[in-house]
Amino acid sequence: MAVQEARRGAGAHEGGCACGDCPHGAREGHRRAVAEFLHQREEFASGKGLPAAVAHSPAASRQWVSDELTQSAALVAERGRVEGEAWLGRLWLHTAIVVWGAVLALLLVQAFTAIGAGWSAARTAGLLAALVVGAALTGAGYLHRARGGALAPVIGEDNRLSTSRAVAAGWVLLAVYSVLVLAGQLAAASEHGRRDALIAGLDLARGAGVVTVLAVTCGIAVLVRRVVGLRVLGQRLQKVRADRPRAADLLTDDSGRGSFTDIQYIVVNTVALLFALVRLARHPGRLPDLPWGLALLVLVAAATYFSGKYAEGGRPVILSVVRAREAGDLDAPIRTGDDIEIRGAGFVPPGAHTADRLSRMVVRIGAVHVHVPLVPVAGGFSNPTDAVLTVPVPADVEPGRVEVQVVTAAGVETNRCVIDVTD
Repeated sequence: MAVQEARRGAGAHEGGCACGDCPHGAREGHRRAVAEFLHQREEFASGKGLPAAVAHSPAASRQWVSDELTQSAALVAERGRVEGEAWLGRLWLHTAIVVWGAVLALLLVQAFTAIGAGWSAARTAGLLAALVVGAALTGAGYLHRARGGALAPVIGEDNRLSTSRAVAAGWVLLAVYSVLVLAGQLAAASEHGRRDALIAGLDLARGAGVVTVLAVTCGIAVLVRRVVGLRVLGQRLQKVRADRPRAADLLTDDSGRGSFTDIQYIVVNTVALLFALVRLARHPGRLPDLPWGLALLVLVAAATYFSGKYAEGGRPVILSVVRAREAGDLDAPIRTGDDIEIRGAGFVPPGAHTADRLSRMVVRIGAVHVHVPLVPVAGGFSNPTDAVLTVPVPADVEPGRVEVQVVTAAGVETNRCVIDVTD
């Protein structure tokens, strides 16, 4: 079996180590487990690998295949969890390299632009401010190295990068860097008039646009977290945890599809941040004065993003339950042992298309809990799907009127639908 083979191969501590106890071994172990699972699924989809004891019964063979795939999927999920933790542990070093690479790039830009114009106190203040910010990010990243380093504050509870937190963090870093640049120049200024001009650069009249955008983006980050949390607790939004954060999370929804609200929020704020940085470089003696037209554009993007977050999701719903009928079967009422087809919407939460998540779906038929069987086909599964589930009616279900209810992989319950089960 694929599961046993993967476990037997998990003991070697060599170059292709798959034990999960070391970073390179965790990645290799996950890769091998995924390859074994895909091979096993394709074999079952083509009708191969079935033992003779269950091959004669379609129901028994389907259940056996589902159980085997569930075990393999559980191994893949465990390997993925270990690989994700190891990846997060390595991420803090990568974030530190990026931070200090940005500091080095700033130094090179200042050095080239100083040719002819000469070195100034503002350039020194900008470089010192970058060093302070870089050191702070590196220190914080080291303290949170098990959670992704400097990216830990922008990783959400679902283990994905949060778009709202990333945007707010960008504006916070800009504000901190701008104030440090002014502080560095103020410390080096010897003339009374120069010191007064630098202090006047912090007036609200000059930085009202930046302060407004900073307040709105930080507020959006807090509100989105609150709204999403309440909707999850109220079972109006389905959330499943990701294996690890990815850069694409900033531009996509939980299922990996591009999200218009996220993309426009990131693009507009990126343009506004670049404009503010250029203004700071041109006038380092004051806060970057963001024009109100650009600030209003950011506010519109924030409102669009928040509206999209508030409107997304919805509870899964059962629309109807019918007796599953294959070609050649006679029409008949639902009896114990028959397959029923549950039709509706929202059975598979976004991001829950992997086999380990699909195998967690349960259907309540009366007092009996029935796990939805995995039915493999080439490249995926034909059951369960987001709109249709097929499950057998167990013999333990008492004849009569019984309620049917689906529990998704996210733990959200659907409405109840009543069916008649006959002897």
